[in-house]
Amino acid sequence: MQSFRTEIENPIVERDIIELEKKIRLYREGKLQEDKFKSLRLARGVYGQRQLGVQMVRIKLPFGKLTTQQLIRISDISDEYSTGNLHLTTRQDIQIHYVSLDRTPELWAKLEQDDITLREACGNTVRNVTASPEAGIDPNEPFDVSPYADATFRYFLRNPICQDMGRKFKMSFSSSDSDTAMSYMHDLGFIPKVRTEDGQEVRGFKVMIGGGLGAQPSLAHTAFEFLPENKVIPFIEGVLRIFDRYGERNNRNKARFKYLIAKLGLEEVMRLVEEEYKALKSHSFEIDKIIDFNPAPPAQKAIPDFVIDDTDKYNKWLKTNVFKQKQEGFYGIYIKVQIGDISSTTARKLVPLVREFSADEIRVTQGQNLLLKYVREEALPYFFAQLDELGLAEPGFNSVADITTCPGTDTCNLGISNSTNITKVLEKVIVDEYPEMLFNTDIKIKISGCMNSCGQHGMANLGFHGSSLKSGKSVVPALQVLLGGGTLSNGEGRIAQKLLKVPSKRGPEVLRYVLNDYLAKKEENERFNAYYDRNGKDYFYQLLKPLTDLTTLTPDDFIDWGHQDDFQPAIGVGECAGVMIDLVATLLYEADEKLEWAGEAMEDKRYADAVYYGYAAFISTAKALLLDKNVSTNTQNSIMQEFDTHFVETGIFTFESDFKSKVLQINQNQPSEAFAKDYLNQALLFLQEATRYRQEQREPVVE
Repeated sequence: MQSFRTEIENPIVERDIIELEKKIRLYREGKLQEDKFKSLRLARGVYGQRQLGVQMVRIKLPFGKLTTQQLIRISDISDEYSTGNLHLTTRQDIQIHYVSLDRTPELWAKLEQDDITLREACGNTVRNVTASPEAGIDPNEPFDVSPYADATFRYFLRNPICQDMGRKFKMSFSSSDSDTAMSYMHDLGFIPKVRTEDGQEVRGFKVMIGGGLGAQPSLAHTAFEFLPENKVIPFIEGVLRIFDRYGERNNRNKARFKYLIAKLGLEEVMRLVEEEYKALKSHSFEIDKIIDFNPAPPAQKAIPDFVIDDTDKYNKWLKTNVFKQKQEGFYGIYIKVQIGDISSTTARKLVPLVREFSADEIRVTQGQNLLLKYVREEALPYFFAQLDELGLAEPGFNSVADITTCPGTDTCNLGISNSTNITKVLEKVIVDEYPEMLFNTDIKIKISGCMNSCGQHGMANLGFHGSSLKSGKSVVPALQVLLGGGTLSNGEGRIAQKLLKVPSKRGPEVLRYVLNDYLAKKEENERFNAYYDRNGKDYFYQLLKPLTDLTTLTPDDFIDWGHQDDFQPAIGVGECAGVMIDLVATLLYEADEKLEWAGEAMEDKRYADAVYYGYAAFISTAKALLLDKNVSTNTQNSIMQEFDTHFVETGIFTFESDFKSKVLQINQNQPSEAFAKDYLNQALLFLQEATRYRQEQREPVVE
């Protein structure tokens, strides 16, 4: 592969990109192990696809915010390096697919010219910090949470405490008690609150902790009813340090933060977080309130001539896709994007309309749609007409007909059966057969290609995930059906209950059975989940059971949606949580590398970062020697304990007390310059002694 020259002014970003190019070259030359390389590229937003030889690139958009210039840049990138399609995700990112690995550094460098990053969009890191897309214009918000989401993103980007955790970590900021950012399903979720103290208005957050979806969903616990705003980032930092140290690292199926809380208990986790307080980089972190995250409204201007061909559609669109902002005279407009896919051509055509008649800010929503802000009332008819020409004026935002889905078997290694084409079919059933449901925002339908819930099926009122069924010697593409999940309010939610599996081609019939029954038998003003609770799980099991009968299968049932050949289940190795690196030489190399980074942090007077790099070097070195003895460990805490057992208590290494006490000086001292120097010197000495010991053990015995 050929090298390229970056034009990035930020030296930190430039080094990231050059490092990625260097590691790709080493990997191509066979000088870098594949597992190590995967870990590195995942942390830089480069994810292996189902199709061999190409990559998915995830573009990180903090709380889903992007400008029209950034949208143009991403569209250009997609045309040059991908397929011209932009996929909007449930984490408010944008993904492009079928990218050549060798071209990813160049792609990243071009994105950075408009302040767009790939860093930590995948891998065992803090993932994209999400927020309610309405933040800043929500009529019900106590205050705009955008600055808090932005500060959290910036504080933890490249932060040493969260570069190589046991699993990914997800956070959200909701704009109000409506909890549209779904705090209850996040590792940490924040809901804004205001209270009065000594006659002054004080901002803070209700904090939810330990939620998550995946194959085994868990609802979050309440950590604080009110945490002052300046304590939010210190608390997050403490939580991440504990997750890094105690989180599972061998069994990735048990490595999310929710499992650590289940293992230790919420009270113990909170106690451990409190113990970290002394060592934190920031004991109090004030959010810069000078920065205004509200974009400038458009100037008033003459509206060009236009014609609305379908006034009925316009009226439906006004009712379902448009809402009054808290700013007098302005409206927010939701653009419903089917399966989250928008072409680069359409995206570019949208830009002039946004620049002329709304604020220059677009938000990607958790439902894979777009939100535009600050549209004047008199411009709404023109706006609709222009959107309609682009195919972006479909009514029914956030309704039954607005189905969330992941890419599934289209590109994902973990996909079992198709999720995108069934989504299109189900939406067509609703629009054609249940047009009145375009106004129903109570029932949410969500679909994933597998049980991992990237399409959020685990908290849907009606959810599906890809699966399979055996029929004789053949395999049938199937859907697992779930019912009864959803968002309540103020940090509370419901997990959907699994009912049964049906052949995928019977998915539309599941929808019809459920909607017909609900519409015919619900009580006046009864919401769907209340109807589900009143009847009970077994009622719906019996209702749908006829659809599970495999004796009536037709040849078409053996072909998945969007395919022409018989179904062949083929699940690859997923990369959404990164990979484990366990080779001794690699770990010693990493320890040395982290001490280099610690030295750079010392030069920049970033003493807390330097100390944490030193801690990571201690851990990597100890783990390397334990692996040389075939000693299994599953957390950083167990690494320290096992090293004492196998190396300190046996007299191979000596410490003033023990190894664990030496390493855990990290949370017993403030990160001062003097402590950082001493701690790093000890880490370096330990690495040197460990390297020498290993060399001695590997030298042949001469008789």
